[in-house]
Amino acid sequence: MNIVLMGLPGAGKGTQADRITEALRIPHISTGDMFRAAVKEGTPLGLEARSYMDQGQLVPDRVTIGIVRERLGKDDCAEGFLLDGFPRTVPQAEALDQNLKEMGRHLDHVLYIEVDEEELLKRLTGRRICRDCGATYHVVFAPPEKDGVCDRCGGSLYQRDDDREETVAKRLEVNLEQTRALLNYYHDQDNVRRIDGNRSIEQVTESILSILRSRAR
Repeated sequence: MNIVLMGLPGAGKGTQADRITEALRIPHISTGDMFRAAVKEGTPLGLEARSYMDQGQLVPDRVTIGIVRERLGKDDCAEGFLLDGFPRTVPQAEALDQNLKEMGRHLDHVLYIEVDEEELLKRLTGRRICRDCGATYHVVFAPPEKDGVCDRCGGSLYQRDDDREETVAKRLEVNLEQTRALLNYYHDQDNVRRIDGNRSIEQVTESILSILRSRAR
């Protein structure tokens, strides 16, 4: 089964990706993992990607798409894959479709974990980090025993600038714009399966697996 997993930051994609790939016994392929593997293997595209990353630049679509194609051609993807973090744009989605077509394959599902913006803000702005030992907490989901104090070392907890509401809201806005365009593209192919991500991790997992089981019949 060939799957693209989508969702805004805070939607729980990473958690659900691990559960889906374990259930289906297919590889979880993230953009970062692909780049690191290509660089480590010293492939021509990997070395080219590294040259951009070392300069703090975005890796061009041409290189990214080539690395994705190489990764999907590996033996462990023969029975399927789950892509996480790719595609991010409509041109990347079009290139993925073309590559899969040339490989005699196609996407089976585009899973979109949908979470209300208010809930996303609560999830993303609630993180607190210990200044001394780096332990991570969440004011709602994993709070310390004493407000503002690390359970592990007694250090003070702080909120990173990246986790402040105005920063998170802007990041969500940018991601939502990209996501809408991709969803419209895949809607035209009747490929999008929307999952209510406002519920518990277990409920979201069960909904996803139920969709995959029904479509596999």
